[in-house]
Amino acid sequence: MEFRKMRRLRTLPIVLVMVVAVAALSSASLFAGSTQTTFEDPAAHPWAGLLLSYTLMAAMTSPILAAVLASRQTDIEHAGTGWTLASIAGFTPGTLCRAKLAALSGILLAAVLIQTLLVVGAGMLAGIRVPLDAGPWIGYTLLLFLVDVALVALHIWLAATVENQLISVGVGMLGAFLAVFTLLAPGAAFWIVPWGAYALISHVAQTAGEVGYVTPPYPWIIGLLALVGITFTLATRRFNRLER
Repeated sequence: MEFRKMRRLRTLPIVLVMVVAVAALSSASLFAGSTQTTFEDPAAHPWAGLLLSYTLMAAMTSPILAAVLASRQTDIEHAGTGWTLASIAGFTPGTLCRAKLAALSGILLAAVLIQTLLVVGAGMLAGIRVPLDAGPWIGYTLLLFLVDVALVALHIWLAATVENQLISVGVGMLGAFLAVFTLLAPGAAFWIVPWGAYALISHVAQTAGEVGYVTPPYPWIIGLLALVGITFTLATRRFNRLER
């Protein structure tokens, strides 16, 4: 049912455009002469530099994509009698919200995987000769997907609670700014706002002008994701007791 709605809403073309845009922006610096001189120097960490660029672009765009996808997928229920029709068919509002999250999660999984493969492929095409350290790329891709899903869950809740979808999209745009800010700001600014998770999951850091791999705080990340999951489950169960 949710996938049929996605076809009507043209969700796949929107996601595809965003994936290509993120991959292109992340890889743009690869074709600069100053960058290409580092492609055969392991000490220059060209793959880490590319992952840093990817991390920045993903933080800049993912909150907006999450807000748009959740808003469009939920607004269709507000626009008609979706909530009522679903209840008649045996799907409570909370169940419907969880179904939307499950459907969008599948789309996001494919999108993030393709996005990462495109960025890595661009690095190889540009001529990076240093062997790829796959661990940080795999770890970041997995965490990026999970954080995207967590953010979509929050936006589904917001979009279901507030009928004016400009609020949800506006929050997403603000979140994109804050996600980039937490990546660039010194200290532990990523703990202040939810979008700081995009900085928290980073597998690279730049210190004294040098880029290198780092290990993100996995226990904290798992705890934050679990908290979002519990909150979303409780919130959607509460929807079942509300009149719509």
